[in-house]
Amino acid sequence: MEFELIDRYFTPLSHGLATDELGIGDDGAIMTPPAGHQLVVVTDTSIAGVHFPHGTSAFDMAWKALAVNLSDLAAMGAHPAFYSLALTLERYDQAWLQDFASGLAALAQQVSHQTLNGFLPLIGGDTTRGLLSITITAHGWVKTGSTLRRNGAKPGDVIFVSGHLGEGGLGLQMALAGQQTESLATAAALAKLNRPEPRVALGLALVDLATSAIDISDGLLADLNHILQASSVGAELNMLSMPITDSVKAWSAADPIKPLVAGDDYELCFTLDPANIQRAMQISAQLGLKLSRIGVVSDSLGIRIDGKCLTQFTETSGNGFSHFASQ
Repeated sequence: MEFELIDRYFTPLSHGLATDELGIGDDGAIMTPPAGHQLVVVTDTSIAGVHFPHGTSAFDMAWKALAVNLSDLAAMGAHPAFYSLALTLERYDQAWLQDFASGLAALAQQVSHQTLNGFLPLIGGDTTRGLLSITITAHGWVKTGSTLRRNGAKPGDVIFVSGHLGEGGLGLQMALAGQQTESLATAAALAKLNRPEPRVALGLALVDLATSAIDISDGLLADLNHILQASSVGAELNMLSMPITDSVKAWSAADPIKPLVAGDDYELCFTLDPANIQRAMQISAQLGLKLSRIGVVSDSLGIRIDGKCLTQFTETSGNGFSHFASQ
């Protein structure tokens, strides 16, 4: 049954390998690294009821499980190359598996033009029976020494984010409450939750330009803090500069910090030397992607919003998503 499942639903996702490479069908995969490149490896596990609400479609589960890994590759400035899948299923459901495989294929096709060879193949993995769990390990290529990292921010750098903040958090609340889409705004929030768009093209454009970068998965404040800690710096943020839609503002009216800690954004936060601001705006226009300047890196540790220390804001909001936060 296991090998039939693999052959029917996952082997077709393995196309695009070179003749001297090997994907699904042996004890291991064989891949050939491009000359002058380093391998970037990222892994993410999604658990039913934790990372996606019960009732989420198999297509959306697959899309998001792959997307969150590609978002990590984007934050490193890497070209997606290939991925593996470890899937634990409660039962063998042909319709569910077909929908799941379609979700993987759809996103892989969407980002194929950002790979080095025009394909993003599934090269192997494992299938087992148990409570639904999805683990994807994605690999990407970067030119040697050109990886974007968290530890390069310096005082005076400007802080940018892509897209909008808080929409994934709003979408999650809607999904948990069983709310249906009533407008384009609420539809966008649910789409942001279920089918985030990894900013791979932006990450590639930021190589040799950004001084640091990170993908926003646990909320802006939590993830920006990783940059600050790695770089031994602080941040001064401007609340009015935050890219927040009207629907998210209405949702967070009683707690304006909520969009900065809700998580599920999968946007990029990055820092730049002020001399490169114009180049960032050119990239924004070229990609058709909103880039917002939200603050500046300082030499005083910690995060301040409109001059106030972060701890003055987060008693109710928290600092971002944590798997091991007390319940």
